[in-house]
Amino acid sequence: MSDFDAIVIGAGNAGLTAAATLQRAGARTLLVERHNVPGGCGTSFRRGRFEFEVALHQLSGVGVEGQPVSLREGLFQQLDIADKLEFVQEHDLYRAVIPGQLDLTLPADWEGAITAIEEAFPGNGSRARAFFDLIKAVAFWHIAAKRGMPAEEIDPALFEHALRPLRAVLDEYFEDEALKCALGIYWTYLGQPPSKLPFQDLALTLFAYFEFKPWHVRGGSQAMSTAILDSFLRAGGEVRFNTAVDAILTEAGRAIGVRLEDGQEVTAPDIVSNASLPVTYGMLGDIVPTAVRDDLATRRIGVSGFVLHMGLDATPAELGFTTSTSFINLDADDDRTHASWHSLEPARGVCVSSYDVAPIGFAPSGATHISLMTLQYADAWDNIAPQDYARTKFAYAETLLDVVEHITPGIRDAIEEVDVATPLTMMRYLGHPGGAIYGYDQDAAEGWLFRNSERRTHVPGLHLAGSWAGIGGFQPTLEAGARVARRLLRTKAA
Repeated sequence: MSDFDAIVIGAGNAGLTAAATLQRAGARTLLVERHNVPGGCGTSFRRGRFEFEVALHQLSGVGVEGQPVSLREGLFQQLDIADKLEFVQEHDLYRAVIPGQLDLTLPADWEGAITAIEEAFPGNGSRARAFFDLIKAVAFWHIAAKRGMPAEEIDPALFEHALRPLRAVLDEYFEDEALKCALGIYWTYLGQPPSKLPFQDLALTLFAYFEFKPWHVRGGSQAMSTAILDSFLRAGGEVRFNTAVDAILTEAGRAIGVRLEDGQEVTAPDIVSNASLPVTYGMLGDIVPTAVRDDLATRRIGVSGFVLHMGLDATPAELGFTTSTSFINLDADDDRTHASWHSLEPARGVCVSSYDVAPIGFAPSGATHISLMTLQYADAWDNIAPQDYARTKFAYAETLLDVVEHITPGIRDAIEEVDVATPLTMMRYLGHPGGAIYGYDQDAAEGWLFRNSERRTHVPGLHLAGSWAGIGGFQPTLEAGARVARRLLRTKAA
């Protein structure tokens, strides 16, 4: 007899929702996490009188009270945590800035965004409406296709536009380069420039934020992670923190359990891994199927990030932050910006998250905490000697401040607390190759149309959940864990 019905490796977003979904359905589940707290990227840390949000910039999919097909009314209700979380709504999607060329704030409302575009770029309101209509169509029919609707019933708009480069679609609808930059700015959430990013990826992202609004959680993402863990524990689940998995045990090619770092072996007929694919398959040792080896050899480790966390002795209004999320780019050359992520060239674009425009409770009165982030690949740090690491990371952080000073001059004078994370920090903390935050590079070949790592591991009893087996980001990984768990439960029931 097995020790458990299921073992979940890793308490990140997908690991938590997988474990809670399994346990609440009656499957005796063990959750194993190498850190001392749940959450993975969904966590926070303290410096002085500030608490810093690690990774959550905007949570999509939450929805307003009563809105169907939302995290609030769906997954969070199923896990019995909806009334245990307090959500803080952002009323604007973002502010997009190119110094001297662009300063556009998009409300989190389809009609409001069209009005804002027409006011800033006269004559483009009707173009924006047509562009948004295409986004709605592609997003709707993409979701229908994923749910199994036959191809002959799907609107041709999906087949015509879904896999086109975002840049090609923007060029078709707009002429002004600054406006194209503003409308495609979420590409930095997705890790691929508009010249490579499939249009459907931006369509799904914008649809999620416009329809279900951008949110934060009071108490930060750690509050959400803790709530999901509590749901798991209330249902009788068992969690072991400060415990790493050394190996996934197999018998006759099937996963049957895990060996922990202290040598203890724990058995279960189903193993759900929230670890990266390279790490997960590495724990199988020499029995990795040839099909898996061939597949992994064709994939590229994705982008990581460089983050400057700051506690500032000033209010958002005093600093000039008018929106919770601001994107500041030095110019509209997205391909050059993307290429710069492989180097220590001064930052060309920064995402600013100001968590106290709509406060989440992490900064004292009269102060604010923000994060400045630019994406960056780990190879930019390959040739930095250990003795030069601290100096180099703080010198690079200054280049992010240089960019942000375009909208908030003098921000350096308000700095009280600072913490800097590089791709090497991500690598150490997450245990991901390259410190990748989205898993593999999210190009068109990584989509579910061409690969479906989540559904097929080639190892019976082994299940994959998280950004390395699908789409990165908070909402997708929260949903992925629950989806994998439900699929496992249906298989067991059959």
